[in-house]
Amino acid sequence: MPSTLPAHVTLEDLAQWPTPLPDVEVHGLDMGWYIVRLHRDNTVSLLTDENGETQRFTGTQWIGRAFAPLGFTHGTLTWADAADEMIGTDVPPVSAQQRMAHGVRVAFNQTCL
Repeated sequence: MPSTLPAHVTLEDLAQWPTPLPDVEVHGLDMGWYIVRLHRDNTVSLLTDENGETQRFTGTQWIGRAFAPLGFTHGTLTWADAADEMIGTDVPPVSAQQRMAHGVRVAFNQTCL
């Protein structure tokens, strides 16, 4: 497997990937939605469904149930700040590395699923 990731990946694709597995970012959106991004060597891949649409989850437990059987043990919970998208502010956008460095660890404990 090359060290860079494709722009989009499905759960079915992930089931075929050898180790080492990429880092998992669980990104919290408004209204209780979560999306998943995968990180490896400064590349980021978005989890999509079989139709190429962004895969959305209604809770971190559903992400754990999808990822634990694939060998993933944890992810990093991140979230967007409203100021990240404000027009005319002097705040630079948050990088993928910054999101991952300041996120919160979420365990994908298969025994609790």
